[in-house]
Amino acid sequence: MIKHEFGFCRTIALFGLLVLCALFSAIGTPATAETTAPTFSPSGAYVLGPNDKVRVKVYGETDITGEYEVDGNGNVSIPLAGRIRAAGLTTKQLEGAIRSALSKGIVRNPNVNVDVASYRPYYILGEVKNSGEYPYKVGLTVLDAVATAGGFTYRANEHKVYLRRAGVSAEEVYTLDAPVLVFPGDNIRIPERYF
Repeated sequence: MIKHEFGFCRTIALFGLLVLCALFSAIGTPATAETTAPTFSPSGAYVLGPNDKVRVKVYGETDITGEYEVDGNGNVSIPLAGRIRAAGLTTKQLEGAIRSALSKGIVRNPNVNVDVASYRPYYILGEVKNSGEYPYKVGLTVLDAVATAGGFTYRANEHKVYLRRAGVSAEEVYTLDAPVLVFPGDNIRIPERYF
């Protein structure tokens, strides 16, 4: 009888261990603030996306120089160059694409410079006083975003945040005991506390 009970206890313990393993694999490891956002290339350069605005300077060509917004399809329309794919490119890569397109037309040896005029906005919702869309600024953290949105509501869980990076379908959970960087196009969700 003792052998039989020991076998049953061992089976229950193994089952419990399997359940715990399944729970931990479903939850995953908590993300850290150092997680790379998809809006940066492997070299660390910013990658353009829809709603970014770029400042294009073509020296000696005032009709082409100006600010252009990356449309919903990821293109910019540049006079004399046409529609050029910008989404997924760095500003240096976009310079090359514009230079190449202009060289095929009437502009000889174009000298092109591209920089970001304004980044696409980020979004914050949940337990903040003024949820919505806000302009992105370099170096923005989640707590900065919460302050911009009027602060936490009285129901907010002030210890964690759900963050969905631009171009990613799943949210990640971050603790707010260290600064968590926000990137252009991110969705921030402040959860409600339960107690």
